[in-house]
Amino acid sequence: MRIGLDAMGGDHAPREIVRGARDGLRYMGPDDRLILYGIKDQVEAEARDAGLNDPRISIEHCSEVVEMHEPPVEAIRQKRDSSLMRMAAAAGKGGLDGMISAGNTGAFVAACQLRVRPIEGVSRPGIAVLMPTFHGPVVICDVGANLSPKAQHLYEYARMGSIYAQRMLGHAKPRIGLISIGEEEGKGNPLVKEAFGLIKSDPSLIYAGNMEGRDIFAGEAEVFICDGFVGNVILKLTEGLAEGLFKTIFGEFKQESPELVKAFQPVVDRIWKRHDFAEYGGAPLMGLSSLALICHGRSDARAIANAVRATVEQHRANLINVITSELGAAKKDAG
Repeated sequence: MRIGLDAMGGDHAPREIVRGARDGLRYMGPDDRLILYGIKDQVEAEARDAGLNDPRISIEHCSEVVEMHEPPVEAIRQKRDSSLMRMAAAAGKGGLDGMISAGNTGAFVAACQLRVRPIEGVSRPGIAVLMPTFHGPVVICDVGANLSPKAQHLYEYARMGSIYAQRMLGHAKPRIGLISIGEEEGKGNPLVKEAFGLIKSDPSLIYAGNMEGRDIFAGEAEVFICDGFVGNVILKLTEGLAEGLFKTIFGEFKQESPELVKAFQPVVDRIWKRHDFAEYGGAPLMGLSSLALICHGRSDARAIANAVRATVEQHRANLINVITSELGAAKKDAG
């Protein structure tokens, strides 16, 4: 397979991105290729420092960079030779099987929508993040791609999220929950109420009904659906809470004896690993004809390497073709 990597995207680019590419090669086969998109001189310098010398790696020079603070639409219009636009264009022409970026999320989504063909039956792509919970990871879609969706979009996210949970998490019959302000059918805004009817009426989905935010961590469903605004707030709130909680716990341990800290350190490390975003690599932008993984802006080499792993796993699971086939079959049955 051929994976494109935005070498200029993220708070620690290109240094950590290049090191992540180096470490991610362990998940790739001898015939796979990893293409780094970025300013060639900078990427080559980081590659030398990282001791990266592998024939599976190549560099595509791009003269422009979309910065994290730039307005997405303006950025992709004005910077057509940026790493994001060049990578998306390559994927749109079939030159890549997957893309990875820790850069400007809005610009990456916009570039993908502009250059990559959507899957038939998908109106708008959505970001599907794996959220760690006390009962194992769950899928939440959307977490930022579509801030003002229609009910049809949420229904499509339910379909894709269900398939993703089946193929990547091993749930034979994943339960779908629709995020609302109450469990009752009549609760929620007009968007939620309309989406409720669409999802509930599909016999191929295991619909668990409306869900409140707390239900995400209570094991009530494996897939949770919401608009991108709500999903992003959930994601960032949970991330901040987890980091703050672990810092507080570890800070309390430090007040105790060194022997107690040493005894509990492995336990804390195991729990943190299950809740660390870097372990999951990134979140797929679902609904496109190419794999596209969106990474956290703070991603380090470990997170990027795991993003490479996740992209390889999704490709080997034939995720795009399965979603395309199942959505196509559902559309045919509906017609």
